[in-house]
Amino acid sequence: MSNLLTWRFWFDLRPGILTPVPQKIFLIFVITLIFFTIIFGVVKKIKSKGLYSKQWKGLHSFSLINSVIGLLLMFFNYEAVPFLTSRFWYLLWFIGLIVWLFYIIKAAAGIPEKKQQLEKEKEFKKYIP
Repeated sequence: MSNLLTWRFWFDLRPGILTPVPQKIFLIFVITLIFFTIIFGVVKKIKSKGLYSKQWKGLHSFSLINSVIGLLLMFFNYEAVPFLTSRFWYLLWFIGLIVWLFYIIKAAAGIPEKKQQLEKEKEFKKYIP
């Protein structure tokens, strides 16, 4: 565990392949992302029109792009490519995941305001000939 907090662990250019347990956890995570890509793609097609359509598109692109990146990282780890198996790529990917999810959640928080605004416009347009 103390090795996890060292500079050499994260920025070693030839770190070697992942041990079996982290590799299985990573594989399960990537498979989960692929599963959610399929689910979000289906929901995106069904609910292509509406208030939540942007959210579904955002979630679909999030899971699609991150599953592709995860598969690439897994491939590089399997092939033991020296620079591309560095641990900092996983760290950068994880930070990007968190930031992207933050913006998706932030956009979802604004949906009730949009819904209220649409209701006001609908009420206003009711009286306009």
